[in-house]
Amino acid sequence: MTAVKTCARCGREIEWRKKWEDCWEQVRYCSDACRRKRSGKRDRQLEEAIVELLAGRAAGSSICPSEAARRCFGDEAWRGEMERTRQAARRLVARGRVEIVQKGRVVDASTARGPIRLRRGPRFS
Repeated sequence: MTAVKTCARCGREIEWRKKWEDCWEQVRYCSDACRRKRSGKRDRQLEEAIVELLAGRAAGSSICPSEAARRCFGDEAWRGEMERTRQAARRLVARGRVEIVQKGRVVDASTARGPIRLRRGPRFS
């Protein structure tokens, strides 16, 4: 099976497993933890904040994910929500709306480690 899917919660790529052979079309989450947590209102707000921040910048500009986290969670609580913000960015990458870059180069959203920046993707609107 060569189809690539992304998790509806964390945005990481889902690797095909033999046990999913008969139900691959219904698989939406990469793990039981993602299935239990699911995406909610705050996650959609993060995605909207990322898109709004990018819309307010020049076409080739980028933003730091912490800008979106600060906008949604305030100046005190944003640090604890950075993984959630990265998940929102990965979901936007899966839709083609955002690209994750490091040192100006696009990197794989599922495996990026360290500081990242976000910029408009090919289907940004």
